[in-house]
Amino acid sequence: MKHTALIAGLITALALAQPGHTAGCYADYKAKQDNPLRLHYGVAQISQCSKGAARAELSARLAAQGWTLLNIVSVFDESGLAERKQSAGSNFLRF
Repeated sequence: MKHTALIAGLITALALAQPGHTAGCYADYKAKQDNPLRLHYGVAQISQCSKGAARAELSARLAAQGWTLLNIVSVFDESGLAERKQSAGSNFLRF
């Protein structure tokens, strides 16, 4: 009995100790490319649910593909994915 309680406690502690672990964080954003000017709206999965973290993470991802992040519109969980899918089109979960 003692071992069962100890194992359960360790499992709980490990589950709570996962830094940055979140259940489905997403951000919708606007980005651009120059020469010629191209704009896009997209939705991306992010590792931390904050606009600041999303800005840092997405700036790097987009820059690697020649895009400049203009702004983070919002940060949300899985419940907001369906309503944004059509608007994001080919940029839904692309970056």
